[in-house]
Amino acid sequence: MPQLYPWLAEAWQSWKQQLDEQRFASATLISAPAGLGTSQMADQFARALMCQTHRSEPCGFCHGCDLMQSGSHPDYHVIRPDKEGRNISVDQIRQCNRLAQESSQLSGYRLIVIEPAEAMNESAANALLKTLEEPAEKCVFVLLTSRINHLLPTIVSRCQQITIAEPAAALVAEWLADELQQAVPPFAAHIHGNAPLLTQEFITSDGMKQYQALEAVFLQAIQGDILALLECAKLAANEPQSRLNWLWYVLTDAQKVHFGLAQNYMTPGGPAVAKACGYALLQQQTEALAKLSEQLRVFSGLNSELMITDWLLKFNEEACL
Repeated sequence: MPQLYPWLAEAWQSWKQQLDEQRFASATLISAPAGLGTSQMADQFARALMCQTHRSEPCGFCHGCDLMQSGSHPDYHVIRPDKEGRNISVDQIRQCNRLAQESSQLSGYRLIVIEPAEAMNESAANALLKTLEEPAEKCVFVLLTSRINHLLPTIVSRCQQITIAEPAAALVAEWLADELQQAVPPFAAHIHGNAPLLTQEFITSDGMKQYQALEAVFLQAIQGDILALLECAKLAANEPQSRLNWLWYVLTDAQKVHFGLAQNYMTPGGPAVAKACGYALLQQQTEALAKLSEQLRVFSGLNSELMITDWLLKFNEEACL
């Protein structure tokens, strides 16, 4: 079994103790920012629960462990959207409700993992709620979410909650340096909310060059270069969720610079943006960017390049310093 990520260790120890004492909840909700790999902790719980020795560490030799290793355990089910970005449908939840009421194939626990839980549409969430309110014997649910505020409060209230905060920057830097065997600029983790796995993917997928290109044209765009503005909108529209998030960090860093709060982990372009634009404009545009990002996340059919262009143009409607 792979070693647990270090930032999950404390939360796992508490959950592990519940396993040792056989007093864990029938439904557990794990809430953490994206990119922390909480599915690894859910997998560790699953392997322990499905082990027929009933210990908090799987033995690795019993029939249950063999089935988990081969990915064919009949009492272990993972519910995910059919495609990335899609909802978990009410039909999928109705199916897992039927599974919850069935007898165990191996006379042990049944475990149903729902990931990400916020992908359930309203009908699906209401269908699950009925099962959580009247849990079946020896059936356990584990829900994973990075957007707990998108879940029905009634779903949250029916679950034991495990909340995992973003790890400290020093821990992320240490882990990344060990994993990648190279120095990682502090701002790389900063623009990903100190999420180690997102930062690792950013470094290994040539994200640094993409970030630098976007930051460069953004700096030109907010100073009136219309060609750079159009190029910036095009680059950001290629992957709007991640790239607009990068620009959000640049803008918030620039606001901090205005208050003399510069730190070594901040984005390279933050000071230059602070020099180019006043604080009031930066605050206004940061709020507008957050709303734009949410619109593009919720409504996938929108023309992202056109909307990003419109947002960029507002930098030059006000006088930049």
